[in-house]
Amino acid sequence: MSGPRRIGQTVPDVAGKVLGKRGLAFGALITDWPAIVGQQMALRTAPDKLSFPRGKREEATLHIRAMGAIALELQHLEPQIVERINSFFGYRAVARIKLIHAALPPAPSPMVRQRTLTMDEEISVTTATATVEDEELRATLERFGRSLLARPAKRPGR
Repeated sequence: MSGPRRIGQTVPDVAGKVLGKRGLAFGALITDWPAIVGQQMALRTAPDKLSFPRGKREEATLHIRAMGAIALELQHLEPQIVERINSFFGYRAVARIKLIHAALPPAPSPMVRQRTLTMDEEISVTTATATVEDEELRATLERFGRSLLARPAKRPGR
């Protein structure tokens, strides 16, 4: 099949390969960690692993990486963090937290500067989204299309 595909059709394929046994719940924790625990806490901590009891998909143990004094703060905030996580998921996904004294994973590499689109590329984006009736959705799709087209070409051998 060629042409545009719905994002919902591709996310499980991509996320499944990236997350492996960890599952989509862990993926949501990673991507929404700052929204769950707050920006300041997210800068000093990172979810590492979500361990569910055998045969269950609830009441997991969330392993969190933290170093130094933040670990003590996490211990005191455990009930609130567990409550926030479970509110985020809408069920009792996490029952407890286990702290791992380890360095945080490296920060993602900085964004590559995108190039300016040509007039033909701009026209192709607006043409492709012209039939979308919802203005907000159309604007989001146009931004997404522009960002895809504006990515710099990969160099051979990379």
